[in-house]
Amino acid sequence: MGFTFSDDDINRIAEVLEVPAKHDGGAVRFKLHDEASGRSITLEITRGLALPEAMVNEQPDNLVTVMAPSSLLQLQGCTGFIASQELGEVIFFARRAGVTNGLVVEREAGCSLYANFDQRLLSTDFTQLPPELIMSTVALSMTETLFNDLG
Repeated sequence: MGFTFSDDDINRIAEVLEVPAKHDGGAVRFKLHDEASGRSITLEITRGLALPEAMVNEQPDNLVTVMAPSSLLQLQGCTGFIASQELGEVIFFARRAGVTNGLVVEREAGCSLYANFDQRLLSTDFTQLPPELIMSTVALSMTETLFNDLG
């Protein structure tokens, strides 16, 4: 699980979110504001997080944090991301042991978290799922080809 965010990755995220990346040591911040909705969030990506020695080979040392006026969300051990200019969003993923967690950050300062998602649902016909699972299945289905080589 050797994924780490490169400078090109950071530039791609800034391009999709249409905000500049502000570097502060090992962290990179993106401040998003949507005038129409009045929403504001800050996305922070920490690269090279100092993990305890026992965990160094178990998970990537990336931390993705979203701070909003009334909440804080973190995705630890991020194993990849997809940045879509067309959708205006970046989906960050952490995948281990048959479970995917996803943090979706929208250009319009929106954010969604999908936690403890069973990867077997990705190969299920989402129209056969309960309505409560359809949105997460569709949102995280993009990970199926991104992570097809991981267990």
